[in-house]
Amino acid sequence: MATLLRRLALLGVAIAAAGPVHAQGLREKFGALFTFGPGGVPLFLAGTAGDTSASVRQHGDHFIPASVSANGSLISFLSDAISGSASNAPVSAASSGTTFRFEGGVPVATSISAGPLFAERATTLGRGRVFVGFNRNSAHYTSIRGVPLNDVRLIFTHENVTDAESPGCSAIEKADCKLMGVPRLENDIMLFNLSLDVNVTVSSFFLSYGLRDDLDISFALPIVSADLSGTSNAELVPFGGPPVKHYFAGTADNPVLHASTATQGSATGIGDVAARVKWNVNRSARSELALLVDARFPTGSVEDLLGSGHFSARGLAVVSARFGAFTPHANVGYLARTGSSENDGLLATAGFDHLMAPWATLAIDLISEFQVGGNKLKLPRTVTYDAPFKRSIEPSAIPEIRDDVINASFGMKFRTVGELTGVVNTIVPLNRAGLRPSLLWTFGLEYGF
Repeated sequence: MATLLRRLALLGVAIAAAGPVHAQGLREKFGALFTFGPGGVPLFLAGTAGDTSASVRQHGDHFIPASVSANGSLISFLSDAISGSASNAPVSAASSGTTFRFEGGVPVATSISAGPLFAERATTLGRGRVFVGFNRNSAHYTSIRGVPLNDVRLIFTHENVTDAESPGCSAIEKADCKLMGVPRLENDIMLFNLSLDVNVTVSSFFLSYGLRDDLDISFALPIVSADLSGTSNAELVPFGGPPVKHYFAGTADNPVLHASTATQGSATGIGDVAARVKWNVNRSARSELALLVDARFPTGSVEDLLGSGHFSARGLAVVSARFGAFTPHANVGYLARTGSSENDGLLATAGFDHLMAPWATLAIDLISEFQVGGNKLKLPRTVTYDAPFKRSIEPSAIPEIRDDVINASFGMKFRTVGELTGVVNTIVPLNRAGLRPSLLWTFGLEYGF
């Protein structure tokens, strides 16, 4: 046992010492999908900015996020959603496998099945017991709020120029210049089509220890591998001309209005480390009640989309019962996040694990998280033009809906040699909120001693 613990500790130190493997941050690579010229500034029009005419040159930055907050919020919405996918990856249950308590110095089994995979049961490991394991979650993300990631359509709008001295406004009343659509060049828009391929793999090493019969502590170290590739196509749609004021290349009289780019990159490193404490507060022959506190620390690289960049914690009330080989359980709690782009959540999980054979356990759960409050992950609002006629433009095809997450989890545990148990599981999204894969697969090994 001492040798195994020492090897696990050395492995953890080696992993912690190894920084993320990357040449350029994935968040920066994602931003490159919105960059069509030198300088690395998203939505900067290098063609317009390079025009020798001073009256045209200054129009090169009228779409960049620093000038138009709505454009920046669209880009941030997508990058924050990808970053959150790694930090929200599920971590295995704090205690699983066979559990014991001591009666008169003699260990007595308190569970029969190998337990659930991602849900929690109230049963604790037992004093002096150790539970270690490894699992690997693999997800290919395919949609964001129901919109396919390979066909995300956006519309970037022009900055609302309110300075009466700006070109096009000098001969107009100052009050009129504050209207969207005045001067006329504000009616130019950029149609944008984004195709993304996002894959995230989380390899988690976890260890739980029974401090007492009714108290467990647990730690989880996730190693995250993120792979991002994508293409983007942009088209400037001028409201009049030629000559035009906004273009990617060419001249005002002979403009290039289409541009495209592509990016690809990957990164690997430590994700957001978790620490947990579970206290069994009540135990009877048929049922048990426990309280669990789980903290996740912002150890994952935000620049590489490997972590959320903020601290989060959850508290759960865990109830489980036992009817022979059938063990139902329910978890209810609250998830608090300190970040500015993710909401807190109300947590509810219900399911069971069932010993189908001495060597096989079936685990099924319905896992949900319900958003607290309005969306912190903001999409830009409808853009309304006042001139030359009233009309509205929706900047994004992504709907403004709550990111309530409901998943179904189906898993099996297979006991192999002694207490060594193999794990296979799949999580199936049941709704379209958030950034979602079509399936999330899990494979792993668990060992208790």
